Amino acid sequence: MDSGDKSINSTNKMNNGHAGANGCVVPSNGVVQPLLTDLYQITMAYAYWKNGKMNDHAVFDLFFRKNPFRGEYAIFAGLEECVKFLANFKFSHSDIEYLRSVLPGPIEEEFFTYLSAIDASQVSLWAIPEGYVVFPKIPLVRIEGPLPVVQLMETTLLNLINYASLVATNASRFRMVVGDDIQLLEFGLRRAQGPDGGLSASKYCFMGGFDGTSNVLAGKTFGIPVRGTHAHAFVNSFQSLKEIPRQILLPNPESSSTKKTSTDFVELCLKYLREIAADLGIIADETNKGELAAFIAYAIAFPKLLLCLLDTYNVLRSGLPNFIAVSLALNEIGYKSVGVRLDSGDLAYLSVKCREAFVKISERFNLPWFKNMNIVASNDINEDTLRSLKEQRPLANSKFKGHEINSFGIGTHLVTCQKQPALGCVFKLVEVNDEPRLKLSEEVAKINIPGRKEIYRLYTNDGTAIVDLVQHAKEDPPKVNDRILVRHPFIESKRAYVCPHRVEKLLTQYWGRDGPMKPFEDLKDLRTRAMQCLNTLRPDIKRELNPTPYKVSVSDNMYSYLHDLWLKNAPIGELA
Repeated sequence: MDSGDKSINSTNKMNNGHAGANGCVVPSNGVVQPLLTDLYQITMAYAYWKNGKMNDHAVFDLFFRKNPFRGEYAIFAGLEECVKFLANFKFSHSDIEYLRSVLPGPIEEEFFTYLSAIDASQVSLWAIPEGYVVFPKIPLVRIEGPLPVVQLMETTLLNLINYASLVATNASRFRMVVGDDIQLLEFGLRRAQGPDGGLSASKYCFMGGFDGTSNVLAGKTFGIPVRGTHAHAFVNSFQSLKEIPRQILLPNPESSSTKKTSTDFVELCLKYLREIAADLGIIADETNKGELAAFIAYAIAFPKLLLCLLDTYNVLRSGLPNFIAVSLALNEIGYKSVGVRLDSGDLAYLSVKCREAFVKISERFNLPWFKNMNIVASNDINEDTLRSLKEQRPLANSKFKGHEINSFGIGTHLVTCQKQPALGCVFKLVEVNDEPRLKLSEEVAKINIPGRKEIYRLYTNDGTAIVDLVQHAKEDPPKVNDRILVRHPFIESKRAYVCPHRVEKLLTQYWGRDGPMKPFEDLKDLRTRAMQCLNTLRPDIKRELNPTPYKVSVSDNMYSYLHDLWLKNAPIGELA
């Protein structure tokens, strides 16, 4: 199939990096191809070709200039997709024909012959391992090869890394707020920026620390646990108990706790509703019977997985008692409900009231498991909501915490990254034919660090990361226990000595002339890596309010190299 004719349905063909029929790594999305670029990349490639620069050897760095979400770190993501892009980098016949029709001015025919022949076989790519915590100015990716070829890859590589790293970082911030004990579920598909954004969000939210997704395609494609229950529409679709066509539910054959062979399940639920009414301070006849019918219908369909949405009518006077009645009926025939979901109202207050009811029923019917059922909350939750819930004070006369939620379903604010819509990665030329290239700017923050570099992360004896050190590739690596001078790239007075207990080289080669240099890692392993890397940072670097910047420094030699080149390239002004 022509690469220009691939459809997005090739998403389903992702096979975790195994070679396809043509020997290339199968892409996870057929939209990612050479034409997924800006037109000026093609016009620059023609200008390079026209001026005989096809074989100039170029080095580019991909990095970002400022940490997202007013924080002091990011999570690097999207590397696997970049390697797949390189593996499949080839202009198809239909691509070439389209370019003939849109390129401005007369284009020499030999250029199209050149384009049809190029691939990534002369390209090399080094990167920080996916899932690592990363910082501004540090090259996430170093890619080198023929100047026009690497230039053609710029836009696509930025597209693959910018959003992936942004949403993984956003997810990690949600995880840090709630801690390790609360389940986080990504529910963002319906609000994401198109199908590609939705699928990418599910993948990289999981990498950033979420536990599951509602996105079924993401579950199939990436092996992410999928979760979900029913919507308000399901509850609204029932009006009375007469709508339950099958009123008999057989006992759980795997349970030894019941002796019943069959039961009128609707009548059993009504029996328990009458029994618990006084305990919950309600009148059994006043709960919404359409809602009860919906819960019963769902229990008949999924007796082992009952988790009900409580707020269609009234949580405490209808949804909660109806759910408890159905749960007790299920228990009598050998099944255990999973829990409830709250999607509106005062989530902290309602969760405490649900937990109080679960404990009361647990004690009355001697069911220890009942008090520990899950309470899931959704309803447009963002990072600030989670922080507010965490700081809630206990209700008056309550023995429970400020809230009793042990699972959150989060969508819009997570996948759209509403606090910051873009990471701002850039792709800068740093060397051509072994000669450094430096982009100067009126803004010091936009000046790049030139030349082919190596990056080292230095650690203390307790495993805390203290500085990322940028060196020229020809410099000797820093050594453990050596006293090393590290410097701010642009401020002369900011310098310090450090004696590292451990030195980690960050850039690893992932693509070379023979293709991928190492197998792709499992998404669950990347998730574990991200959590472990975050644990190497000091708490003050990760805090929400006024976090301490992590130190990114250059070696003494790199500092001199940078500033000498800066003076060489900067024009000298003249006072009049």
